[in-house]
Formats: sequence, C-alpha cells, structure tokens
Amino acid sequence: MKYRIEQDALGTMDITADALWGIHTARAVENFPFSRRPVPASIIAAYGTVKLACLTTCNQLNVWDDAAKVEAMLRACSEMAEGLLNESILVDLMQGGAGTSLNMNVNETIANRSLQLLDKPCGDYTAVSATDDINRYQSTNDTYPTALKLAAIRGIQSLEQNLVALQEAFQAKEKEFAHIVKIGRTQCQDAVLTTLGREMAAYAEAINRDRWRVYKCIERLRVVNLGGTAIGTGLAAERQYIFRVVDTLREITHIGFARAENLIECTQNADVFVEVSGILKACAVSLMKICNDLRFMSSGPDAGIGEIRLPARAAGSSIMPGKVNPVICESVIQAAMQTTGNDVVITQACAAGNLELNAFLPVVTANLLDSIDLLTTATDILRRHCVEGIEADENRCKAFVENSTAVATALLPALGYDTCEKIVEQANEKNKTIRQIVTEQNLLTDEQFDQLTSAEAVCQLGFRKQQRNE
Repeated sequence: MKYRIEQDALGTMDITADALWGIHTARAVENFPFSRRPVPASIIAAYGTVKLACLTTCNQLNVWDDAAKVEAMLRACSEMAEGLLNESILVDLMQGGAGTSLNMNVNETIANRSLQLLDKPCGDYTAVSATDDINRYQSTNDTYPTALKLAAIRGIQSLEQNLVALQEAFQAKEKEFAHIVKIGRTQCQDAVLTTLGREMAAYAEAINRDRWRVYKCIERLRVVNLGGTAIGTGLAAERQYIFRVVDTLREITHIGFARAENLIECTQNADVFVEVSGILKACAVSLMKICNDLRFMSSGPDAGIGEIRLPARAAGSSIMPGKVNPVICESVIQAAMQTTGNDVVITQACAAGNLELNAFLPVVTANLLDSIDLLTTATDILRRHCVEGIEADENRCKAFVENSTAVATALLPALGYDTCEKIVEQANEKNKTIRQIVTEQNLLTDEQFDQLTSAEAVCQLGFRKQQRNE
C-alpha cells in the first residue's frame, strides 16, 4: 500500500496515498473512538450543502482566479451533498472540539476530491487547501450548527409528512368506526358510552397538534449564524461574504434560512435545540399514549378487552402456540422512550455551553437527529403496519355495552340520576343487564333504549332540554 506524508502542528503522519481524508481526520479517529457510531448521512449531506453555499459565495466575490479549481471545488461540494463521499467521513459521531474534527474531515475530503477532479495527487494542498480554500471565511463554530439545523429541518419535513399521513389514517378509522358504540373508560374502569370512531378521532386530533408543532420547529431552526465565523464577529471573513452567504444557502436549499440578527448570541446559545427536542418529546408522548391505548383495547383477545384487532405482524411466542403480540405498538413505544431520553441529554448538553460557544453540539447532533429519525420511522410503521389494518369487533363492543352498568349514564336525560342509580343496584343484585331492568319495569321500551344508546345519542354534545321532559 502506498502512503503520502502529511504534516500539522503536532507532527507528521502516513496517510493512504489515495485517501480523501487527511491528517486531521486520522488524528480524530485515534482520539475519539467513543461511540463507534458513524456521522449520520443527513448531516454529511447538509455539511456538503453548507460548504457549497460558502464556496459559491466566495466565488461570487472573486476570491479565486482559477476557474478550473473553482469548478472542481464546487463539484466536490455537490458530490458530498448528494451522499457520494460518505465513505471518507471517518470521524466518530461523539467528538471533542465542538465539531472541529467533522469540519476538518469534510474540508479534507472536499479538498482531495477536488484534487482528483483536477488530476492532481491527493494531499497536494498547495493546489487546493483544506483550510485556506475549502474553509475560506468559515469556522467550525458557524458551519457545524448551520449544517445541524439544515439536517434537522430536512428530517422534520419528512416527519411532518408522516404525521399528516398518520393523522389521515386515524381519520379514516374515525369514519369506518363511527357507528360502533362502546364503553368509554376513565382510570381504566367503565365510565360512559362513546364510539370507537370518536376515540380514533381523538387520536387524529392529537397527531394533528403534533404535526403543527413539528412544522413550527422550522421557524426556529432556519435562523443561523453562518458568516459569524469563530464567535459571531465575522473574524477573517470578507464583509460582503457575511451579508451574502445565508442568501446563497437559501437559494440552494429552497429553505427560508435567515441570518441571525445577533450572530454572537446565535453562536453562544443552543437553546433552540432544547425547544425543538421538547416538541419532539411531546410528539413521542402522544405516540406512546396512543399505542398503549391500542394495546389495551386489543388485549386478550379472548380473555381481555378485545374491542379491536391489530394486524398480526409476527408470531408472539416461542412456547405459546398461536400467541400474537402487538409488536408494532411496542416498537413505537420504545422509539418514544428513546426520544424522551434523548431530550434529557440534549437539555444537559445545551445547558453546559460556556461563554462564546457550546462545545457539546456533537452529542446534541447525535440525539436530535436520532429522535427525528426514530419518530419519522415510528410514525410511518405505525400507520402502515398497524393503524390502517385495525379491525373492530362489533359484537364484543355491543356485548360490553349491553352488560355494563356504564350504560346507565346514557339514560340520565330520560330517567334522572336517582332512578338510574337504583337501576344499576338492581342490575347488580339480580345479575341482569340494564336493558332488562328498564324494560321489565316499563321505564323504557327497547326502541327508546336503543335510541338513547345509539352512536348519534352518545356523541351529541349534551342533551336538549325537551329530551328530559319527554
């Protein structure tokens, strides 16, 4: 194997001759073997896009007079943005230096890919420099958080689309199950009548609320400190570059990025990631609650509630024949649990920043993008493998209604509280249904009972005064 020798302030190292990465990457690989987790493809692509915006802006300001060199650098940036150079990003996701190792890995890779395009040997940094050219007018401290925000926005856009689809799936079930009257429960005990459709509608509304919250995250993330360089003062960057670079990023991505009014503040503080993570946690909470409800309503199915049937996705036991578990709901719940845990780490990392910079953005990146990916996958799987295939056991729902004393509450408008209370007592004493008691005592006819316990009746908002008089 052939090697080239590269040098930095700490000495020299042998680097594989045709490797796109260089000495800074090699040192980072030695220094940070912590998580053994690769940098997500989403942030590599985002970093390539940010570099493309930076170098495009520099070119507009006539920084270089070599057209071939400029073309090669811009093409290399585009290749990274398209995911074609991912194998050269070797640094660990968890790293010290506020992301400097990733920035340098990106710089070296783009520089050496540019050299390849110019038919020059890798490592010939006199022709294309990883720092003076690829990192021109930049710092890790403005490019890294900008790349993270871009990656997060793109992920959130996918998550929002999946939330819309999940909401629509629950709305479809709302219509399908609108006629099915069932027992509503509070504290896991029989309460009053509702419909299965109304329950599905409540889930749809919860997901809709999460969808809008997630969508609004983009408003927070689109404000960036790109152009601020080290601490937000724009040190070593041309003034016109600072004014133009975010506009270029906006044109390339078609995302409404805006330069922070206070670049120093935007470089110091990472609270926006806490806010976004909190919204993701709220979404996770909704998914966990819904999935636990679905598990509860499908429990049994013979010796449990069994009001609904979830799609059978896998054999449930290695010893119990015929057992099928709600594995999709269980997997989504675990994704939600992990998201809530990620939120704790993000909170701690963002609170731990000091003075002009937060050094812990790599762990924020790891957990924020993980939460977005988990929820994006979870919402898609929940919709396709569970919600769309939910079936109702109408006979079981009806049997529960007929045999539960909770049905007495539906009779309040016609009979009043005291009478209904006595009916419940008699039903329990005589081991009869509420229907049997009221019809035997000629308090209501079967038709009146059916009307009071119909889907329309139990779903109406309150009752009209004349109903009581009738």
